[in-house]
Amino acid sequence: MNAHSSMIHVRMDNDLKERATEALAAMGLSTADAVRLLFHRIAADQAFPLELKVPNAETRAAMEEVEQMKAKGRARFGNADDMFASLDEESGKLRANEKPGN
Repeated sequence: MNAHSSMIHVRMDNDLKERATEALAAMGLSTADAVRLLFHRIAADQAFPLELKVPNAETRAAMEEVEQMKAKGRARFGNADDMFASLDEESGKLRANEKPGN
């Protein structure tokens, strides 16, 4: 190994590691090969090779709402029927506000 090399230590779920290692072996790759390939792509493209997105404002607000509901130990809806009724109502409002031709 090169005197100027570095080690990377990663903690992960045993099942995930086993499944990924089996899939990589079927491709003829070791886990070390996969990590090196990942880092080569990141260095060459100056980007992560998978699409990662920052949640938009609406998604962040929904995520915060869920965290607040979990912290309070209560849900916004009493049951799934109430949730779907609310979604149907909101969907109807959106359709009613659409302009002809949209």
